[in-house]
Amino acid sequence: MLKALSPPVKSMDEFVQQVIPADILSSRELFPRRRDAFDSAASRATKEGHQEWEVMALGRAAAESNESSRKNFIGAGYHGTITPEVIKRNVLESPAWYTSYTPYQPEISQGRLESLLNFQTLVSDLTGLPMSNASLLDEGTAAAEAMTVSMNALPTSRAKRPGKTYVVDKNVHPQTLNVLRSRAEGFGINVRVMDLSVSDFSELESVGDDLVGALVQYPNTYGQVRDFKGLADAVHKQGALLSAATDLLALTVLAPPGEWGADIAFGNSQRFGVPLGFGGPHAAFFAITDKHKRKMPGRLIGVSKDRLGERALRLSLQTREQHIRREKATSNVCTAQALLANISAFYAVYHGPGGLKKIAERCSLGARVVQSAAHHFGLDSGSEPVAFDTVVISCPGKAEEIKNLAKDEGINIRQNGSDSVIISVDETVEERDLLALIKVFAKAGGKNGGASLTEYAPLLEKFLEGSQSATALSHIPEPLRRQSAYLTHPVFNTHHSETELLRYIHHLQSKDLSLVHSMIPLGSCTMKLNASAEMALITLPGFSNVHPAAPAEETKGYQDIINALEDQLKEITAMDGVSLQPNSGAQGEFAGLRAIRKYHESRGELKRDLCLIPVSAHGTNPASAAMAGMRVLPVKCDTKTGNLDLTDLEAKCAQHSSQIGAMMITYPSTFGVFEPQIKKVCEIVHAHGGAGVHGRRESERADWAVLAGSGVQRYDGKLKPHYQILYTNNHGRCAHEFILDVRPFQDSAGVEAIDIAKRLQDYGFHAPTMSWPVANTLMIEPTESESKEELDRFVEALVNIRQEIREVEEGKAPRQGNVLKMAPHPMTDIISGDGEAGAKWDRPYTRERAAYPVAWLKEKKFWPSVARVDDTYGDLNLFCTCPPVEDTTGENSS
Repeated sequence: MLKALSPPVKSMDEFVQQVIPADILSSRELFPRRRDAFDSAASRATKEGHQEWEVMALGRAAAESNESSRKNFIGAGYHGTITPEVIKRNVLESPAWYTSYTPYQPEISQGRLESLLNFQTLVSDLTGLPMSNASLLDEGTAAAEAMTVSMNALPTSRAKRPGKTYVVDKNVHPQTLNVLRSRAEGFGINVRVMDLSVSDFSELESVGDDLVGALVQYPNTYGQVRDFKGLADAVHKQGALLSAATDLLALTVLAPPGEWGADIAFGNSQRFGVPLGFGGPHAAFFAITDKHKRKMPGRLIGVSKDRLGERALRLSLQTREQHIRREKATSNVCTAQALLANISAFYAVYHGPGGLKKIAERCSLGARVVQSAAHHFGLDSGSEPVAFDTVVISCPGKAEEIKNLAKDEGINIRQNGSDSVIISVDETVEERDLLALIKVFAKAGGKNGGASLTEYAPLLEKFLEGSQSATALSHIPEPLRRQSAYLTHPVFNTHHSETELLRYIHHLQSKDLSLVHSMIPLGSCTMKLNASAEMALITLPGFSNVHPAAPAEETKGYQDIINALEDQLKEITAMDGVSLQPNSGAQGEFAGLRAIRKYHESRGELKRDLCLIPVSAHGTNPASAAMAGMRVLPVKCDTKTGNLDLTDLEAKCAQHSSQIGAMMITYPSTFGVFEPQIKKVCEIVHAHGGAGVHGRRESERADWAVLAGSGVQRYDGKLKPHYQILYTNNHGRCAHEFILDVRPFQDSAGVEAIDIAKRLQDYGFHAPTMSWPVANTLMIEPTESESKEELDRFVEALVNIRQEIREVEEGKAPRQGNVLKMAPHPMTDIISGDGEAGAKWDRPYTRERAAYPVAWLKEKKFWPSVARVDDTYGDLNLFCTCPPVEDTTGENSS
């Protein structure tokens, strides 16, 4: 590969020296010989790495260090669940699902788009709200998004006034309240906790026009359910929005928030088949009224049609997202928990509405058994009937004793101060678990915990009957009981056997291009290889069955891995500390900027709120800065080199010196080069009192940089005769990615970046990043796991496409209706052309050239499942839940 470079080099050292600026090329040794933090028994040092079988052994040992056999009754938004094996094996552990890219190219993403549409339909149906997104990162950040949506829904005069107040019910999950308080600071919002379960709203009304919105938990953290219709009316009367944090399983039996007046509903879909995993990752959900749909954060799947008039799915309303609106965006969210959302969607498809309701009824009956048993042994579990799955047991001064008694029986429960414990029942709870819990109550009540089973039989009988009982939910008050139908679409009422679901899963995945088919040449943050060994480890019970609030002594394996990773990242980045808390890159940006803001505040420099951001930065950067309470000051880039304009940077730092708070840069830059003056940039910002947020402090000679970089240069050398490379360094080299300038083709042939992107699908490849960071260009980034042969195939495809463009330039093909403008070509298009099957092919290119432009496609061909999707139609006719079966084109959408 080194010989194929242009110009060629003799060694990897020479190559690295040409790519990375000399003043930042580190010579320090990474990972000097020492033990892994969780590998005290291993003889191999970190520096030498481990073989896959050794990593697997280490992983299994760490999993075994966690106590996963305990039964968790902790709840608080995290519940045990049973992942059907057909979903675990064919989705969670399948590279066809976990290696797919964000579905920006809908023609080769129809499978997961349909599954995510199922997820949106699931959420919309259960919450009673018309619009749902395709998932968010977690429940806490979803709550923060609900708060900011509420603020942005206000008239501008109210949204910008000081003293803005967001009212939160005192009974929300504690972790949700903590996230809200952190996020609110950046927006100048006061978070005020009240008791919103009361019928007297005078305290709420006292907030007046300062009210941003209100948030309740339904059911709340103590398992109680309240009728919030009056609250909704009171909040709306003050011109604000009401949000409800809720539980999808509970909504199969409780009146949905949309029916009693909530404007927003959100929560965690984890208990729909996604393992606990020590707290994540899990897919949050977010639903909203139609009036405010354009303010909703995250991805939104919508129904449109393709060039042939057939129904097709796509990402809708993308113009509201941060990569378009930047610091004016309502959210910095640029991703979703798509794999986990798909698992939850398949879980609902598998169980159907009837199966989900049976699970809910069983959980509710189990909680009623717990309440009855507590009463039976003299413990006060309240006079109010169990609303769903959670019971609070009052035990003045004995909470810790009961918690320890439960621990002796292999059970974890939630301690609520010194005077009460909280017990939540999930679908994994069995008779023996309830029996063990009853023994705990017997001991706590001063009775013999070893009494005969007959004493407990009447209490267990209801649970064992399960949903067979006609009165399973009779204890729920009529106004709070669900009456409306849900999940009526055939997809939720068809695939209820393993075989049927297996076929449906494989039917969907056959429509999606993933790494099982070919390389995906984009996505520095997302397309790094998830090795099979890693995916195998995450499903081990020792990792998957651990509750995030489990006692520390039960999570040693997790702690060892987390500590080891922190140490490794500190060494790689040469930083002094690492936080693994952020759930995505965008949240990492926010966390870093908030830390910088807090640093300045601690020094009394409250006016340092300007964040310098290059104009080339991804939209998450300015959006994160705005979220952190900072003002964005753009810094120009040199249009010839892509480097930061130091003159502009120095001028802006000098002009705003007392206000400079931070600079956020991407390194290597989004233009695909290592900024040669990066040290100078840091010196300028620091001289004016600012701090820096960026991806790397030093560029290490790590395997990833070498492998990925060499792949880039191979492309660079082979493509230069055919395409213009937009930015290189003074050696003519790129970093981990490079930009093809295809803008000249618009004048010479009427061909744009989108046409090349769609034509690549016919060659079996996903398109590179399109029209970013420069409009009408293609940014290519090969990942480190691709072979020379795969790189060569991709190069051949691009060279062949250049020849197709040349034919248009030379007049051999028309500017309209050519093979690029008509791309991609699904099988139905090849068969029927512009008419019925067998009709005359009336195009200026052959069917064979459309489908098999290179010889190797005849051996292995991936077919797009739809023709080019009509984006404009999809946004003008927005429909974001499963359409009626007979509506195949979306013509009836509204």
